[in-house]
Amino acid sequence: MFFIIFTISVLLILHTYFFYPLVMLTFFSNYKGKRKEFSSIEQDLPNLAILIAAYNEEKIIGEKIKSIFNTDYPSEKIRVYVGSDASEDATESVVEKLKEKYKNLELIKFKSRVGKINIVNHLQSLGDEDILVLTDANVLFKTNTLFELIKYFKDEKVGIVAANIIKESLNMAGISRQEIVYLSMENRIKAAESNALNLIMGAEGGCYAIRNNLFSKVPSKFIVDDFYITFQVLIKGKYALFNPNALCSEDVPSEVRGEYRRKVRISSGNFQNLFFFKQIAFKFWRPMGFSFISHKVLRWLTPFFLIFSLITSAFLAGNSQFFSFILFLQILGFLFPLLNHFFRFENSLLRFISHFYFMNFALLHGFVKFSKGIKTSIWQPVKRNV
Repeated sequence: MFFIIFTISVLLILHTYFFYPLVMLTFFSNYKGKRKEFSSIEQDLPNLAILIAAYNEEKIIGEKIKSIFNTDYPSEKIRVYVGSDASEDATESVVEKLKEKYKNLELIKFKSRVGKINIVNHLQSLGDEDILVLTDANVLFKTNTLFELIKYFKDEKVGIVAANIIKESLNMAGISRQEIVYLSMENRIKAAESNALNLIMGAEGGCYAIRNNLFSKVPSKFIVDDFYITFQVLIKGKYALFNPNALCSEDVPSEVRGEYRRKVRISSGNFQNLFFFKQIAFKFWRPMGFSFISHKVLRWLTPFFLIFSLITSAFLAGNSQFFSFILFLQILGFLFPLLNHFFRFENSLLRFISHFYFMNFALLHGFVKFSKGIKTSIWQPVKRNV
């Protein structure tokens, strides 16, 4: 029995981190289906409402707004809504000043903190634009970002399109390097899913576009709103795509404690979504259900598989030198984040192992927080490198 539990646990970890990515990248990374697209010179490009929830973003909000209006998308078809979540710095005054230059810029002030989700829910109700672009204050647009985000919406089946957010301000002393490698692989998998299956397992919340009439207001205590919104679009039978050419940039935090808190928070939100959309996982024979299990559910459950494999190895080690060695490796793996904290590994493999266990500690911690009940979605931003 212990051997069976150990084997199943290991195989499930290998499936979500190795076999599923291998199949997607081997067979579908270069697959390109034919899609209807807007041309950059077309006159009937849709009107856009760009929604930004901001809290104490005085250092970046001005640059963010300028990057939007400096894109090659027709400015008369853009309206920007900035919701200030009771900012205590100069965020609101920066936006007010920019309103003199950009007539399609609006500032909505909240007297007390309500959180990103409630701000976005409110901003969405203010206009009647065809397409919503939800984006974070620290995500800066490139010249072609908006057009690349929007061009696939000529196909009525397309409901949501995610941008390709490039991680910048790499700090080699922190965790940025491992995070960038991990996210780069995630984007490759996301592109393969988009190409082959017309779906992605959640748009990255920093920047994505959605048809206004498909937007679903997010429950106020939900944390990972981008996943919730993406899945509501997929449930309605529309495509959720990833466009690697819709480039924008974002700073990557390197401070370990702050990044750990961020991952714990996101992990608790992941379990919210898992229990909310659990019926999809039961339909594993469908592309959406199979991808949900393979790409997300098994990853979120990996800390439990690691614990199961550790416990069963301990029982099997008594009569086996092989499992004694496996047990030693597992214990060492659990200690890797602590060892990396003191010794600052430079070897890529050692850093990967450390980051793998770091993520799974955060997932387990997030599950504990979810189990206790999530009381609010309000969050203090992580300290950035710039």
